[in-house]
Amino acid sequence: MKVVKFGGSSLSTGEQVKKVVDIVLSDPERKIVVVSAPGKRHPSDEKITDLLIACGKKILEHDSETEILNEVIQRYILIANELGLHESFTAEIRNSFLQVLQKDKSDSVMFLEALKASGEDTNAKLIANYFQLRGIEAHYINPKDAGLLVSNEPGNAQVLPESYHRLADLSSHSGILIFPGFFGYNEQGEILTFSRSGSDITGSILANGVGASVYENFTDVDAVYSVNPSIINQPKEIREVTYREMRELSYAGFSVFHEEALIPAYRAGIPVHVKNTNNPFAPGTRIVNEREQRNGPVVGIASDTGFCSIYVSKYLMNREVGFGRKLLQILESFGLSYEHSPSGIDDISIILRENQLNSEIEKQIINYIKEELHADEVKVEHGLALIMIVGEGMRQNVGTTARASKALAHAGINIEMINQGSSEVSMMFGVKEVNERKAVEALYQEFFVGVLV
Repeated sequence: MKVVKFGGSSLSTGEQVKKVVDIVLSDPERKIVVVSAPGKRHPSDEKITDLLIACGKKILEHDSETEILNEVIQRYILIANELGLHESFTAEIRNSFLQVLQKDKSDSVMFLEALKASGEDTNAKLIANYFQLRGIEAHYINPKDAGLLVSNEPGNAQVLPESYHRLADLSSHSGILIFPGFFGYNEQGEILTFSRSGSDITGSILANGVGASVYENFTDVDAVYSVNPSIINQPKEIREVTYREMRELSYAGFSVFHEEALIPAYRAGIPVHVKNTNNPFAPGTRIVNEREQRNGPVVGIASDTGFCSIYVSKYLMNREVGFGRKLLQILESFGLSYEHSPSGIDDISIILRENQLNSEIEKQIINYIKEELHADEVKVEHGLALIMIVGEGMRQNVGTTARASKALAHAGINIEMINQGSSEVSMMFGVKEVNERKAVEALYQEFFVGVLV
């Protein structure tokens, strides 16, 4: 049995939905289909989920939401008409959204959760209806009925362990099962959503629950690329990558997968196959537990901007027991999370997302660290980009750091900091944001030009 998930771009129009149905029917092992809400039809278009969020905010501000709501409904009706669905179903679409809007708004967060989830839920019903129109036995499955229980964390729900046992029953259902992505239910029966790109998470959870042979994730690209195609024109495709490598790349800025999405499939040892809805015969990319090291030490390069560093220097810091713990406790007291912490004998840098700070918080943190830890110097450096090179092969190859540093030096880029993960699968370079593109280009030339991946 295969669990197959289709993203928003794969379901944005009636023609795209027809492709999806043809893909599912081309392989009898594709039994469970996870769907997103309709995505963008063209670059200037808006995703249904974004429209629903805007609509919900308007309602909570007691402003008119009619225009946005009508736009959402018309998008679905347009798809339904393109598919030739009966008029009674288009009326059902309108009524389903109106019912959500009539929910209790005293808890604004939970109201928005339900409204956000209605995009996927409506689309699942629509697609199940179209399968049936084609004469195929297909069933819409509600996550509550299936037993997908999640934690009480709006916008960042986590699957509860008991869900997997309940979801296993799906494998005994007849026909093709259409399952809405992005949300589950807490034990009180309330809707909670996963983080954005949450349909990937749903697919991974279901693959684990039913013990799928493979989890196929259909998107709008032929494969996972070794680097961002907006930086490098026609970069090399990655044919096979390990879960650990993919998680590092996703964390560092790869947009193909949310960094949490692979965990349920990884824990069950289920391979993930990334494929293109618009080119389903392309080989795609397989994400697996172990792979052969047929290429060089680096499988991919990821980058992201919007970071800053808090640099702390104190003579004989290395002899002071608990210094690092106390420093991190200070950050915790301000509600800040950190990404990396490269250190030396007498200094340490804490890398964190810049959007967590403002000028007032920054000033307080600097003073707090100086007073509490008696630091000699504390300064915050803004405008950093993190470049991550990732590859299981780095553990067996000598000189990867030297090659990367040399490539950046030849490009005239100053390295602000270096940090290697303890797993030795990734290596982070901090550079100025203005040098991000140039740094990625230099590293790509060093590790991929002329290398078979």
